[in-house]
Amino acid sequence: MPLYGFHCRNCDKESELLVGLSDKPRCPHCGGRKMERLLSRPAPPGKSKGLVQAARARAAREGHFSNYSRKERGG
Repeated sequence: MPLYGFHCRNCDKESELLVGLSDKPRCPHCGGRKMERLLSRPAPPGKSKGLVQAARARAAREGHFSNYSRKERGG
């Protein structure tokens, strides 16, 4: 299930909830059902050199090389 942001019109608080697309969640703060789904901006792709290096270092520490090309894996 995806994570969505919601705004409660009863208590005016925002929450992030794991819900299905057609689910009608209750507010975790007040229990109200007047939840309004918020629009979210997509995250930009992580293409910067620093992000790629950090991801590769983490993958190496965790013992997998899925983010390396076949040539870089040596196999």
